[in-house]
Amino acid sequence: MPAAPPAVSVIMPVLNEERHLRDAVRHILQQDYAGEMEVVIALGPSTDRTDEIAAELVRETASNPWGRVHTVPNPTGRTPAALNAAIKASRHPIVVRVDGHGMLSPDYIATAVRLLEETGAQNVGGIMHAEGENDWEHAVAAAMTSKIGVGNAAFHTGGEAGPAETVYLGVFRREALERQGGYNEEFIRAQDWELNFRIREAGGLIWFSPELRVQYRPRPSVRALAKQYKDYGRWRHVVARYHSGSINLRYLAPPTAVCAIAAGLVVGATLTPLGFVIPAGYLAAITAGSVPAGKGLPWKARVRIPVALATMHMSWGFGFLTSPRSLARKVIESRRPAVTAPTQA
Repeated sequence: MPAAPPAVSVIMPVLNEERHLRDAVRHILQQDYAGEMEVVIALGPSTDRTDEIAAELVRETASNPWGRVHTVPNPTGRTPAALNAAIKASRHPIVVRVDGHGMLSPDYIATAVRLLEETGAQNVGGIMHAEGENDWEHAVAAAMTSKIGVGNAAFHTGGEAGPAETVYLGVFRREALERQGGYNEEFIRAQDWELNFRIREAGGLIWFSPELRVQYRPRPSVRALAKQYKDYGRWRHVVARYHSGSINLRYLAPPTAVCAIAAGLVVGATLTPLGFVIPAGYLAAITAGSVPAGKGLPWKARVRIPVALATMHMSWGFGFLTSPRSLARKVIESRRPAVTAPTQA
């Protein structure tokens, strides 16, 4: 008789997720997985019905022996603190990270557990498959899954299975998380990259596979998307200062575009109209790039794709350029050394 699959703890940091929380948990509890599961939701200081919905889920699953939901507080509202609190409150040997607006594919956990066994990896992850529910979100999803929007990032656009620097969300061996002391809570963003960096420094393998897919719900407004990508850029510069070898041309493209467009506007307004060629060229490029990205979408979504692309590029670039050195210094001072596994005698 084959051994039972390992038990799994699903950890979920949430803040103001009333719109998607119930659906996200449903996708977890309906997994095609024979092993025992628990879901630990770390509750930030939400201002909507998130806490109420979480309490309902706890009550509804209280008699379910293989898929109970329980909660822990996260008064800071910060994602790494939420993740650490949920890890501490969970108990199973496999730890699956899911966000409150992420929808796991039906075989996600079973596939991830198989890949951990086959590859010997400490963490496996796959594709962040953005899907919208209205015209704006469809446009953002198209931008986020196109190369003109995010470059060649495998977890957005797909790619071959293999070793990776980092992965989206992640399915971990608990021993790897506990050995590294969990997430560094100074990394308000980019905490996944930093933890995976320590795991790799300690000799562990991070594995990307396109077999793993998580449906992701994009931000619901231009303002929310701009804040998200400004934070991404701000913290990517922190990462670059933390680890000088981690930067590449893809990361430098948005700040370069911001500088070039700003210079073009100044030159065009003060010296010669030829300066306007640069911003006009950028607008032409994202408009042309939005055509293949929007294939199959309704026209109301397609015409919004250039707005989504510009918001992502300009906000990311602005965040990168304005990221303060003091923030990087604070993070560098919190640096944790990688911890290797003890050698067997």
